[in-house]
Parts: sequence; structure tokens; C-alpha cells
Amino acid sequence: MDTGLTTIDEKQIAQHLTTAQSLVTKLILMEARDDKSKTEIAGTRRRFVSTVSTSGMKSSREVEFAKTLSSISADDSMLSPVQHNILFKTRRALAVALAIADEFAQQTGLDALRSKNASSSLEGDEATKFRSLLEASSYVAAFSAAAYLHQFVEATGEPANDVEEPSFNFDTPQDALKGLVGALDAAAQGASDDNVLQLRIRALADVALEELLQRKGRFAGLGPFENTHLQLESDGFELNGFDVAPGKKTKPLVMTFKKPDEIIGNHIAKYQSLKLSKMLMAYDFDRQLNPFVELGGFLFTFIGDGSPGTGKTILIQMIAGLINDYCEVAGYGFTYENFGVDQISSYQGKSGQNCKQFVSNVLNPKTIGFGTVDDIDQVAAKRSDDRASAGQQEVTAVLMESFAGATTVVRGNCSFGMFSNYPENVDDALRQRAGARWLVDGPQTRDDYIDIFALLAGKNHSIPLGDHDLFSAQEIKEAVTSAYGQHDKPQEEGLLRVFERFEKENSLKTMADVGTYLHMIKLAEPRFTGRAIKNITDAIKMRAMDIDLPDEWFEKPEDFMHKPYDGKKAMIEELRGPFDLTMVMQEINRYADSEFRYTDKSDNAAVEEMIRRERQREKAAKEITAMKADGRWDA
Repeated sequence: MDTGLTTIDEKQIAQHLTTAQSLVTKLILMEARDDKSKTEIAGTRRRFVSTVSTSGMKSSREVEFAKTLSSISADDSMLSPVQHNILFKTRRALAVALAIADEFAQQTGLDALRSKNASSSLEGDEATKFRSLLEASSYVAAFSAAAYLHQFVEATGEPANDVEEPSFNFDTPQDALKGLVGALDAAAQGASDDNVLQLRIRALADVALEELLQRKGRFAGLGPFENTHLQLESDGFELNGFDVAPGKKTKPLVMTFKKPDEIIGNHIAKYQSLKLSKMLMAYDFDRQLNPFVELGGFLFTFIGDGSPGTGKTILIQMIAGLINDYCEVAGYGFTYENFGVDQISSYQGKSGQNCKQFVSNVLNPKTIGFGTVDDIDQVAAKRSDDRASAGQQEVTAVLMESFAGATTVVRGNCSFGMFSNYPENVDDALRQRAGARWLVDGPQTRDDYIDIFALLAGKNHSIPLGDHDLFSAQEIKEAVTSAYGQHDKPQEEGLLRVFERFEKENSLKTMADVGTYLHMIKLAEPRFTGRAIKNITDAIKMRAMDIDLPDEWFEKPEDFMHKPYDGKKAMIEELRGPFDLTMVMQEINRYADSEFRYTDKSDNAAVEEMIRRERQREKAAKEITAMKADGRWDA
């Protein structure tokens, strides 16, 4: 099929409304006979199982989905608004699916083969191709209908986990859809009220999609559908091939965006945020690759840490606001999602599923994505922490696999930021998967504090400013140069001792000298592993790409964002320069400082806990002695 946008017209859907209505009203479904009795064993949810095998045999079942929905409210003959909504959306999903199957048939030649087969039976290769494409169109219809329901049936609460997957027959699109309706009917029969109904219908759609995606490899004719982009504008429904079905209906991003000049201090973090926002916009949707990934310097993951109130939240708001503005200019879709503690579930496996869905939504190669995990120390647990919940452990495993696992593919269309006030509580392996470390320490200097007070106080006063050049300390280039310069020497005491010992014994002129320094850090901090070296070299490459993409490139999409991949790459290459030993040492010290800082915080926390427990023990001993003296101990 055409890799461009294919729009489904309402006229195409209207042609299938009668068929869709008949499917939700009454149909006869042929399905494999189930050995389970329909009668439950008293006091249990189990059923009798016959000792005589009936596998391979089929039975017919009459399905009246509309009637099943109306029977949920036994005391009311009319459908409730929720029930009617489910019925309407199911009929709509079936009609849309049949229209998409028709589109598939037209663009693959299936309709021509169908016409030819109607006049005379096909033979040989034509018959094989016809059968292959017919099964593929049936699969596409079932997938489209399930994806539509998944996107438009909204449900709140813990999902149902006892719905049965559909029994699909892929002889024709209508047969495949009958299997889906039959499963929907069975799911609805287990609903006690409207809320449960929504949960069960949504769960069934998810189960159907999972089942279909597992079967995809069995169908030879699906190739043309892989790269298609289908859209139904009236509903806001989209299908991008077989990308795991879209989540909720796309809604405008609602967030209080911040401008860079509203952030005081945090110079390096702010500067790299600005660069990251522009980097993402270099992504090429045709090649599904970003030149910065190929040239080096793309920031896929980062972690921002700092004390409460230093500006992590407004940094997120600034990045999201910049990307959102650029996407509006370019006409690109923008996906922002935050994964928080509210998505940790008490149901086994559900937290991991929520996290995987979060990652998948942000990774969607059809949009520009930005994902955040705020307070990651609360969301993801250390694997050694036996007090952490199973859900937190699941999230840790999913994030580790997603950020630097065997199947991780970095295309350059999205970035993930982890933020924490206590990064020392994050699992070491997960923390090291953050390619960059941003110290979000807020305002630091006298000038910073004057600037932030003047900014937040507003203009409703006549108090003179005094001897101060307002906001001059926030000019990004000068501030960043000064901030990077602070890392010519380490900031943390433990690393500073290593650095001073290195300076006494070595000079810094060659790659071997750099390797010697890195090895000395490793001896002092065992967590300074090969992954740390990779993160440092990525940061160095980013510094080599320390280019400020001109703002003019982003004012009109045709100036840069809509240029072909090779054109973007050439424009970027013209601006980059080599890195030097000064940059190398600054990035080593920045990264290693963070590791020593996390270790020191962790050690200090452990020491404070030991002191607290020892004080409790002493206090308890004194109280026990006093109780014994008063005769209360044995009472």
C-alpha cells in the first residue's frame, strides 16, 4: 500500500453499515466445541470437564450482542448510555474495519482476483495468491476493528483478566469479525454493571490485539500493510501499519509551558535541554532516523537530580513546551507522557505492562516523543531492596530493557528523562543507563538569587533594582562556558583526591593518559564501569556537536525540518567541530562527580540510619532500666 497518508472516507464506511448492524444484532458463529461444562461446580468458579475428547469438532452458537448488552440492566428494557455507546462503537468499528479491508483489497489487487474468481475458478499461482491475500484482508479487518475499540472504549479501574481470546476464522473479513463479536458477547455476559462492561470490552480488545500480533507471522500477504498510514479524520482514528495499536484518542497536550528565560540557574541542564529540543526536530520520518544518531551526540536517556525546589519540574515544562512549539510549526505529532507512582498496580504484572505501554507510546516512530519518569526513586526500586513492591521491581526491569536492552533501537525521534531528589536510591544498573547526568541545583550565585527574586516578584512595585545588571548572568553562552569551566577540576571530595593523585603522577597529553585517569577512578569507585565510559564518550560527542542550531531553521518547516535526511545531515555536519582534551576532562569529571555524589549520599544515608537506630537502642535501654527500677518491667 502507499506509504503516504490514506484517508478513509465516510462514504466507504456507509457502504458497510448494514453488514455491521447485522453482525451486532444476530449472527451464527461456528467455533470449536469446548470440553468445559457451562455449569459451575458449587462454591467455585471451575467447571466440569468431560473425559471424552471433542477437540476438532465444531458447534454453532447464536450471538445477539445487542440483546446481551440490554440484559445487563435486567430491570430496564432500554440500553443505558454506556451500553448504547459500546454498541454504537462496536458497529462503527466493524464498518470501519470492512472499509479498510476494501482499501487493502484495492491496493493489493485482491478485488481483481476476487472478480476473476467469481467468473471462473482460479488455478495455480493465482489461486494461491488469492487465498493468501483474502486471509490477509481478513486479518487486517480483525486488527482494525480491535484497534478501533482499543482506542475509543474508555475504562477506568483495574482491567479484567478473565476474558477469553476470540476464536478467529480468516476465510473472509466478515468471518474474522464474527469471531471478534462472539468474543465481545462472551465478555459482556460476565459484566455485572456498566463500569465492569467497559473494563471487559476494553480488555477483550487488548487480548484480541495481542492474539493477532502473535499470529501475524503466519500470514504471507500482510507485507503491503506494514508501512501504510491510515486515518479517519472524523473520529481521529489512525493506523500506522501494525504498530501496536494506538492508545487513547489523541488529545491536545495540556501543560503549563515555561520559557527558557523563566528558569534561573541550572545553566548546563537548561542549555542541553535547548539542544535536545532542536535535536529531536532533525528526525526524518521517511528514513525513521535522526542525523544526530548517525553523527553522534543524540541524547536518548538522561537523569536530572537535585534537591527539592531546584527546578526539575519547570525544566520538564520547558522541554515539552519547546518541542510542542516546534512540532506545531512543522506539522508533526508530539507525544508527551509521564510515568508516575499512580501507574504502579497491586495486580501482578500490570505495573510492567503499564510501563511497557508508556515506553511504546513515546517510542512511536510516527511522532516526536518525550517521556519522563518523575521521582524515579519511588517508581523504580533497587533490585536488592526487599521492601520494594513487586510492581516497582517490574518497572525497573522494563526500563532497563527499554533503555539499553538487546532489542533497544534508537531512532532519534524521542528522548526519556528520569528525575529524582534522591538518585542514590535508584538501582545502579538503571541509573547507568542514563546517557547524561544533569545536576539540577537551581540558583547558586548572588546574581542568580537577585534575578530569581526580581523575576518572581513581578512589576507591581517601585523598589529600585540596585547595583545589578538584571539577567546578565543568565545569558546562556557565557553562563554555560562558566558552568563547564567549573568541571576542569572535580567538585566531589572523593574524585578530587583521585584527580590530584593523577596530576602528580601523570601529564594529560594523550589517549593513554585519559585511560589512566579513568582506571584510577575505577579503582576508587567500583561502579565506574564500561557503561560509564560509553556514557562519557557519548557526552563528549555531544560536546563535539556543541552547535547551536540556528533559530531561523525552525521558523519555517521547509528551511530545515522538512528537508530530506541527507540535506539535514549535511547542514548539521557543516556546523560541528572536533573535541579536545579540555572537553574530555570536563565530561569525565561531570559524570564521575555524579557517581561519587550518589555514593556519598547513599553512604551518608546509611550512616544516619545506623546512628538513628543506635540512639533508639540507647533510649530503649534507659527506659527499660527505669521501668525495672519502678517495678513496672514485670507487670
